[in-house]
Amino acid sequence: MTWDTSDRAERLPDNWQALRTIVLSRAAGRCEARQRNGQRCRDRATDVDHIDPGDNHQLDNLQALCAWHHARKSSAEGNAARRRHTNKRPPEPHPGLIK
Repeated sequence: MTWDTSDRAERLPDNWQALRTIVLSRAAGRCEARQRNGQRCRDRATDVDHIDPGDNHQLDNLQALCAWHHARKSSAEGNAARRRHTNKRPPEPHPGLIK
């Protein structure tokens, strides 16, 4: 994530480092993402992710992810948000179909 254009760091609670330590310890330092075959990722967890996007910093909404899974999840969430916020006009009907 590019933090230079984000206010995300400012929205984290004062005890974020403690929460981060708890989540990484709870996951035994291993990524909690599930692969397509249902098995847990074997990579080292480096990031703490909000399961449901937003500012819910409760421990049950936080998971430990490897950098690859975190980037993939964040990208998907960003793309979904952009799709929701497009201001495109609806397409005009084909001239042969106008009543």
